[in-house]
Amino acid sequence: MISLEEIDQVVQSGPFDPTWDSLSHQVCPDWYRDAKFGMFIHWGVYSVPAFGSEWYSRNMYIQGNPCYDYHREHFGDQASFGYKDFIPLFTADRFDPASWLDLFQKSGAQYLFPVAEHHDGFQMYASTLSLYNSLEMGPRRDVLGELREEAEKRGLHFCTSSHRAEHQFFFSHGKEFTSDIPQEVPRDSLYWPAEPEPKDHFDLTSKPYPSKEFLEDWLLRTCELVRDYQPELLYFDWWIQHESFRPYLMRFLAYYYNLAAQEDRKVAVCYKQDALPFGSGIVEMERGGYGETQAFLWQMDTAIARNSWCYTQDLAYKTSKELLQNLVDVVAKNGNLLLNIGPKADGTIPEQDRDILTEIGDWLAVNGEAIYQSRPWRVSSDGPTEAQEGSFSDGEAPLYTSQDFRYTMRDGFLYAIQLEPSGRIEELTLPSLAYDLKQPRILHARIQKLELLGENQPLSWSQDETGLHLQLPACSKKQPRVLRLSF
Repeated sequence: MISLEEIDQVVQSGPFDPTWDSLSHQVCPDWYRDAKFGMFIHWGVYSVPAFGSEWYSRNMYIQGNPCYDYHREHFGDQASFGYKDFIPLFTADRFDPASWLDLFQKSGAQYLFPVAEHHDGFQMYASTLSLYNSLEMGPRRDVLGELREEAEKRGLHFCTSSHRAEHQFFFSHGKEFTSDIPQEVPRDSLYWPAEPEPKDHFDLTSKPYPSKEFLEDWLLRTCELVRDYQPELLYFDWWIQHESFRPYLMRFLAYYYNLAAQEDRKVAVCYKQDALPFGSGIVEMERGGYGETQAFLWQMDTAIARNSWCYTQDLAYKTSKELLQNLVDVVAKNGNLLLNIGPKADGTIPEQDRDILTEIGDWLAVNGEAIYQSRPWRVSSDGPTEAQEGSFSDGEAPLYTSQDFRYTMRDGFLYAIQLEPSGRIEELTLPSLAYDLKQPRILHARIQKLELLGENQPLSWSQDETGLHLQLPACSKKQPRVLRLSF
């Protein structure tokens, strides 16, 4: 069993110290900048009720919440059937990691991010710190270990996420009425510690602070996770931003980085809300992005559905076109896209998820050279429409037009990607591709060749000081299309 003493030995071994000055020198792995597209997986006990969202474990104990009423109607009152009683129903009897990875490879994803532990506190991996894990209960399989093994067979980069910090308060509302959560929650309970939920999740000093016992438990769990499963990247949800986590977070990062350094591995952390000093990891934007190209690496994590990260019975699916538009927009602005799916409780991936991922993969098979290993150009876009900036901005699909283009570069080629192709022949002008030596943001080279990837037909075009003028053929596919420019 991992101990605080073992952790401190690694922390003290160097080369990293538990200070921001030292930790900020960690460098992101080279492969990540080139990979561009990864797969996030929310799968756990919350997949059994399949209602509302992955926050079912919290919401079923909030009186007046739809999950509270749904639970009582379908499973009984919360005193006789609590969240823990879903665990025996989480059998995962059709879970086949090889078939999952077949699909992920087909989608074009280059790295894998299964959730290791969500806010409900059920670990999807073997642990010596709690019996509430997938090897001891439920599936009785080391889910994370099996996915890691299968990913490594295929050369996909294995990463994982921890959402344990929010568990501090996730079951607290069960104390507000008669339920299976007692006023004094024992240390070995799934529900521990069930401390009162702060009113403002984004207040760095909100009270009550987590107890020292909980913070040490968080440190132990997180260090055990990276020691035993060696993820190349680790993703944290938002609550590690709270000031109480700072000393424990620095100890963890020094442990993670030093452990990797001993084994000559490069690792990094994805974080939100400035939980780490700028430049110390990969900036995470949940369900949103930026309006302009960023000088730093960042990642948009979003789900295949608008209303949940896990499988539910009423998912509001996005289209493959919208998700490809997300991918193109993010990559043009120096980011990566981490796309989430939610398998069913039995371990099968819903047919609509499979269809969407296959459509994305088919597009990348033709146009991937404009995405993988690409870099942003001096401007990210032409056209009237920008994606809405900020987190949680994907409530509706952006209404792109045929004039909206995004730019990437790779191997001496410039790619102009049309986000919303038209169903008719169009005459278009791209102002950023004007030949004008006097304008620093404009192209300073003559275009020699213009090709439409995946379509073997000549294009009519010209270039002058006002832009690139071209005639594009009608497009029957409802997906972005890619122009490759040679100089």
